[in-house]
Amino acid sequence: MNELFYKNSLPHTLLSALAWLYVYFIALTSKISVKGDGTLPGIYTIWHRQEVLMIYLQRGRNLVGLVSKSKDGEYMARIMRRFGFSFVRGSTTSGGFLSLRSLIKAARGGFSLAITPDGPRGPVFKVQPGAIYLAQKAGIPVIPCACALSKKKVLRSWDRYQFPLPFGRIQTIYGAPFYIAETDDIHAKAIELEGVLNALTEKAERLLAE
Repeated sequence: MNELFYKNSLPHTLLSALAWLYVYFIALTSKISVKGDGTLPGIYTIWHRQEVLMIYLQRGRNLVGLVSKSKDGEYMARIMRRFGFSFVRGSTTSGGFLSLRSLIKAARGGFSLAITPDGPRGPVFKVQPGAIYLAQKAGIPVIPCACALSKKKVLRSWDRYQFPLPFGRIQTIYGAPFYIAETDDIHAKAIELEGVLNALTEKAERLLAE
């Protein structure tokens, strides 16, 4: 775990440090409301576009995340490490089986996990089967999460990534544990989890508008 691929890269070092400081600045200048329990053991799952504030809210709990091996993934790995996360490098398209095996081992060792089930390249809002397989084999529930931002910059990426801006309001929701039994159909549970995550996102947006 915690492997860096661009150890001597000055841009990765500087930009990840600036991103870490910026997220703290966002948190300090925003009104953050949280509903639900964010301390339960499980696999914390949120859409890729909403991940920034979830990393802040789960800081210091030594969750284990999945981060791609790409240059962009290197920035996220360094940011997560600064917030007290551990991580496994890989994705559904690169080293997927070995990555899942490492995450299952971490979960069985008592760690909670953190994943974006539609990342790193989409399709957006589609739960990949690997996320359900992971929960099924690890024997721990998914903790669905959602986040809504009143002030944000929406990037021109495949997922329309939401970059939070300061002095706004943030609504975060942790849903009820979502269980996957050993006998459950992986694709059916993936569709079910998509519905749960989308419903939580809609609820977060409604609460933010109140």
